[in-house]
Amino acid sequence: MEAIREWLAARAYSRVAILVDENTVKHCWPQLQTLLDDPLLIEIPSGESHKTLETCHHIWKQMLEGGLDRKSVLLNLGGGVIGDMGGFCAATFMRGIDFVQIPTTLLAQVDASVGGKLGIDFQHYKNMVGLFVDPQAVFIFLPFLETLPARELRSGYAEVIKHALIGDAGLWEELLAHTDPATVDWETVLPRALMVKKRIVEADPLETGLRQVLNFGHTVGHAIETWALSHGLDLLHGEAVAQGMIAETRLSHQYAGLSKTDMDRIISFLEIAFPHVSPAPEAELNAIMQKDKKNLKGQIRMALLEGVGKYGVDNQTPDIALFLP
Repeated sequence: MEAIREWLAARAYSRVAILVDENTVKHCWPQLQTLLDDPLLIEIPSGESHKTLETCHHIWKQMLEGGLDRKSVLLNLGGGVIGDMGGFCAATFMRGIDFVQIPTTLLAQVDASVGGKLGIDFQHYKNMVGLFVDPQAVFIFLPFLETLPARELRSGYAEVIKHALIGDAGLWEELLAHTDPATVDWETVLPRALMVKKRIVEADPLETGLRQVLNFGHTVGHAIETWALSHGLDLLHGEAVAQGMIAETRLSHQYAGLSKTDMDRIISFLEIAFPHVSPAPEAELNAIMQKDKKNLKGQIRMALLEGVGKYGVDNQTPDIALFLP
């Protein structure tokens, strides 16, 4: 935590603001509070259902009334929603002020805080409005993971598994012994998972090609999540992505050359680690996927596995072959 104070002290920001939700203000903010001098605290409700333009209005209003200017900085203390919302609002406030990501969930630490993708949902569609802007810094503190409910930790685990499948076959083999994320040694696993994303993002910062592989599991997963949001259902991002990876693993075997042995191992592991199955109808998911950002000329495109640690991007798949669980 002292690293944050030192980082801020080395910069002459006119004002420091902190974006939190009702969970991080209770469990994480007290550890940071004593390090900062008279910050502006902005609180928003937690959850994907609040990642909207209406919440942006609230944040912008607080920033304006709190006296922030173009030499101010916003610290985003929270999970993926806080990071996305805070980064988006900072990048658009007065045409852009600095922001810092302090991810408190596993999902945010391993995925959402790295890569500069910011966005909000629009008409229940995931991240339909957004931009690419890198934070000035990212501070990761593993003790924050101890504040998470088991379900939130499991949700983040889906992204760790995804990183292993697309870019670290050795890590995947190690994770096979851990269907319960509470048994994972995060001091060793988290840096390896982060390195997969860092390597891909540095090669393709604006997602024009290679970076699309990070969407493995997300074409179907985002459709499931969008469907759940539109029906008021309680479904976490990682839970949807896990179901998406099951479907896209089947597609990988059918269209990208993934072996049946690898397909069976991946699906078996995911079904044990994520027992929830979305009831989303296939026809509705198809309709949602028709609006996916990766589509080209009306064709659904996916990143599929050619093998563990090997992938292809921009795969065209027929609507009828979703292979949903």
